Amino acid sequence: MQTQPDRRRLLGMLALGLASLLATYDSGRVTTASGTALPPSPTSTAPSSLSPSSTALPPVPPPRPGPSQVLSHGPTTNHRIVLTVDDGTSADVVAGYVAFATRTGIHLTFSPNGVNNREWAPHAPELRPLIADGQVQIINHTFTHRDLRTLTPAQIRDELQRNDDWVIHTFGITTRPYYRPPYGRHSPAIDNTAAAIGYTRTVMWNGSFSDSTVITPAFLLTEAQKYLQPGVINLGHANHPAVLSVFDQLIDLIHGRGLQPVTLDEMFSTSRATGTG
Repeated sequence: MQTQPDRRRLLGMLALGLASLLATYDSGRVTTASGTALPPSPTSTAPSSLSPSSTALPPVPPPRPGPSQVLSHGPTTNHRIVLTVDDGTSADVVAGYVAFATRTGIHLTFSPNGVNNREWAPHAPELRPLIADGQVQIINHTFTHRDLRTLTPAQIRDELQRNDDWVIHTFGITTRPYYRPPYGRHSPAIDNTAAAIGYTRTVMWNGSFSDSTVITPAFLLTEAQKYLQPGVINLGHANHPAVLSVFDQLIDLIHGRGLQPVTLDEMFSTSRATGTG
């Protein structure tokens, strides 16, 4: 039987534990080492770590600054292509692309914005194993998708760092060394600002589904037939529904041409484990 002092001591210990927990979490928001308050982790639908059968994600490496390099295409001497998918304003299209990757094993490079956390975070449980296996890569497209030409160097760094913090928190891996400037608008000064914090590769494109606005599925397929060729870095968006009805036709086109979809890491021999080439 516990004595009265024992009960008081137990209650005191419980109070200290609760105070410590409240000091760590503020209304479900997590603060990163850089001071960024991130959205709550999708713990209600996502495990906090990979299952034992999944490949473990590597530790997040420190930034590795270096000279800037602009990438607009890959080598044409093989049949590799990179399919990049930007933004993610549509929950249905984000879900469609994730299901497409899961169902077919196709390699994709996503370029999401953290402002679209509501659309992306529910898919963390499905995407983390694909990222760990190298099938899916996530690069930096800034947190709010603002035109970087209108921002100061400090604001550019904040957009990139805030988005990387969000990707690490949500998917467990860094976006470095790749970033895609919103709207494709950049300059040597912007690229050098990014490279100084580890974003040494500016990703442009030489093919597109032309789906940044509302288009028809037939038009998207016409653009795919035009641009999906060896060495292409193709631009798509997870914003409008045209792509949802043509995933199977896209796979048929890719296979019919003997093309091999790869991530940027695979195309350019870079590594998430080091955040560099």
